[in-house]
Amino acid sequence: MNYPSHLKYTKDHEWILISGNTATVGITDFAQRELGDIVFVDVNTKGKALASEEVFGTVEAVKTVSDLFIPVAGTITEINPALEASPELVNSDPYGEGWMIKMTMNNPSDADHLMTAEAYNELVG
Repeated sequence: MNYPSHLKYTKDHEWILISGNTATVGITDFAQRELGDIVFVDVNTKGKALASEEVFGTVEAVKTVSDLFIPVAGTITEINPALEASPELVNSDPYGEGWMIKMTMNNPSDADHLMTAEAYNELVG
């Protein structure tokens, strides 16, 4: 499986790409493989300020619905518009076109506690 080294990871299988105080968030390759074919991504928290590890939406696969947890505290500023028509992008390109949200972080140093690619790989085996 693929875990890009420039990203940080959570125990809940989200990844985060940090650029200044802006972050892009999605689910990992491991998560999308475990879920199977993604049929719907539901994020209705745009403009909301959320605490770290709060639910920011759900992802629905053929057989299950899973909560999505925000990796760090902040405000969601954008939801990937492509996922409405093509939720399968989460399966085919989880670290690229399948991103889920962009957010403004309250404190970028909050991401310091997140896992590196190596640590995440150890978690999922």
